[in-house]
Amino acid sequence: MCGIAGYFSLEQPAGLALVKAMCNEIRHRGPDDEGFHIDGGCAIGMRRLSIIDLATGHQPISNETGSVRVVLNGELYNYRELREELVLRGHRFSTQSDTEVLVHLYEAEGLEGLNRLRGMFAFALWDAAERRLVLARDRFGKKPLYYAVLPHGLYFASELKCLRVAGVPAELDEQALKFYFYLRYIPEPLTPWRAVKKLTPGGWLVYDQAGTVRTGRYWKLPAPAVAEPPGLSYEDACERVRELFDDSVKARLMSDVPLGAFLSGGLDSSSVVASMAKQSDRPVRTFSIGFEEASHNELPYAEAVARHYHTEHHSILLRPDAVSLIPRLARHFDEPFGDSSAIPSFLVSEFAVQQVKVALSGDGGDEAFAGYISFQKLEEFRRYDRIPQPARKLISVLADRLPYQAYGKNFLRMISRPTALERYFDWNTMPRFLLEQLLQKKWLLPADGAFLFRQWTDNLLPDGTDALSQAFYFEATANLTGDMLVKVDRMSMANSLEVRCPLLDHRLVEFAFSLPPHWKMQNGRGKRILVDALGGRLPAELLSLPKKGFSIPLPAWFRGPLREFLCDHLLTPRFRQRGFVSEKFLDYLVTEHVSGRRDNATTLYILLMLEVWMREEESIRATA
Repeated sequence: MCGIAGYFSLEQPAGLALVKAMCNEIRHRGPDDEGFHIDGGCAIGMRRLSIIDLATGHQPISNETGSVRVVLNGELYNYRELREELVLRGHRFSTQSDTEVLVHLYEAEGLEGLNRLRGMFAFALWDAAERRLVLARDRFGKKPLYYAVLPHGLYFASELKCLRVAGVPAELDEQALKFYFYLRYIPEPLTPWRAVKKLTPGGWLVYDQAGTVRTGRYWKLPAPAVAEPPGLSYEDACERVRELFDDSVKARLMSDVPLGAFLSGGLDSSSVVASMAKQSDRPVRTFSIGFEEASHNELPYAEAVARHYHTEHHSILLRPDAVSLIPRLARHFDEPFGDSSAIPSFLVSEFAVQQVKVALSGDGGDEAFAGYISFQKLEEFRRYDRIPQPARKLISVLADRLPYQAYGKNFLRMISRPTALERYFDWNTMPRFLLEQLLQKKWLLPADGAFLFRQWTDNLLPDGTDALSQAFYFEATANLTGDMLVKVDRMSMANSLEVRCPLLDHRLVEFAFSLPPHWKMQNGRGKRILVDALGGRLPAELLSLPKKGFSIPLPAWFRGPLREFLCDHLLTPRFRQRGFVSEKFLDYLVTEHVSGRRDNATTLYILLMLEVWMREEESIRATA
C-alpha cells in the first residue's frame, strides 16, 4: 500500500525536487520508503507502506531493460498466478513484489492486461519507448487517483494536496459543490477544483508526448439480474457464495506484516472474521470500538463473535475529542465530505494500527447483497404507485404549502413523486424541499433524483429498468465509490493502515449481481442469501439484529460537546458571507436541533464540514 504522484511535462525536463515535494504531502500513506524515476519530461514517485516483499519491493519497479517503470498504490491478490504464467512466457523477475507483475503484464498484453488483475490498486506506468504515461484504477475505485490535464502537461496523485504543491490551479468548481449539498460527497469524476478530475473506477488514461489524452474502461459493473439464473438452484447459489467468499478472504490474508480485522458485530464483519478463523492457524486479531452512549455501542455483539472464534480481541469505549478531530478529517479528505461515520472509521483505524499494518473489513456487503434499509424502503414506496396521478398532484400542492417544520411535509412530498425510483432518491439524499429552503438559489441543482444523475453520471441503468435494480446499481457505483470507499481509504491511510474488503472482490460481486432480488431480500430484510450461506458460522443472536450503520451519537454531540464548535463555524459572519445558505433558515435549523425539537444533525454536519474545509483551504493559501 502506498501513495503515488508525478507528472509529464511537455515543455521542460522533469525535476526530482517537484515530484519529491508532491510525495512528501502523502507521507502518511507510505511512511516506510520512497522512490522516484525521472525520464525527460516525466517524473513518477511514491511513498511506500511495506506489506509484501519487504526486502526487495522498492519502487519504482522496471522490466528487464528499464523501458517500462511503474509505481503502484494497492495490492494485487493474484500476482503469484500471473507471475508464474509470465515466467513461462519468458519474462524475468528480480523481486518477489506484486508490483513487478504490472510491468511484465503490460509488456505482454498492453492495456488488455488490466482485465487480468484482481485487487485494489491505482498505478502509474511510464512507457519510455512509446513516451507515454499510463494511469489505471481498480474496478470499484478502492484506491484514489486524481489527475489534471493542463496546457503544458498532466499531473496525477493519490491525494489532491499533492497537486496543489505542483501548482495545479485550485479554482473552486461550483458544480461539484452543488452535488455535495445533495449527496454529502462530490461524485466521480468531479472534484472541488475545476482543473482536477478523478479517474473513473475500472478505467485507464493514456497521455503521450503530443499531449493527447485517451481514456477508456476495462470493466463496468453488470446490471443486476431480475430473474433466477437458469440451471442454478438457491441451494447451489448459497454454496457458490460460500466458495467465492472464502476464496476472497483467503486471497486477502497474504501479508508479510501483522494482519487483523475490524469487528463491529454485524453480519458482514463477523462473517469475515469467521472465514479468517476458519483459514488461519493462529488466533485472528480483531478490533472494535464503542461509544459511551448505549444506543451507539455495539461492543457486546462484537465480543460475542470474538469469544465464539477465540480471537485475540481488542476493544475500547470512546468519547473522542471531536473538536480537535474534525479539522484533521477535513485535511485528510482534501474536499468537503459530509459522512459523519468517517469519525468512527478514523478512530478504529487509529486503534488497530497500534498492533497491525493490515485490517480486513466487512465493507461492501450491503451493496452486493441488498443490505441497506433504503432498498427495503423502496419496496414500500412501490405501494404508492397505486395512487392515481390526479391525487398525487393534489398531494404535491398540499406538501408545497406546508411549512418546513410540519412533520408530514417530507412524507407527502415523497409519495407525490410519479415513480418509486424518485421516491427512493427523495428518501436517500438531501430532500429537495429542504435544500430549497436552506440554499441560496445559485447553489441549487436544476433537477433532482434520477433526472439529475442521468445528466452527470453513468451510475444509472437505461430507462425502463425497474426501480430496485436502479437502486442496487446506484448504491454499488455512485455511493460506494464516492462515499464509502473514500471514507475507508482516507481514514485508514491517515493512520498508515491498509484496509482490505473481501466482500468487494469483483468475482463475488458479479455473482451477487447475477442473482434475483428475492434471493437477497425477503420479508422486509436484506442479505437473505448471505445469511443462509454464512449465518450458520455465527452466534445465533446476531442473525436477528436490526440493521445498524457504523455511526456516532452526533445529534447528542451537537447539543453537548460539539455545540460551541458548531455555532462558532456556522453562526458567524465568516460563513454567512460565503453566500451558500439562507441565514434565517440556518438559524432556525440550529435552534431547532439544539432545543431537541428535531434532529437536524445530518444537515448541520454537511454544512460544518464544508465550512471547516473552506477555512482549511484559506489557511493553506494564506501560507503559500
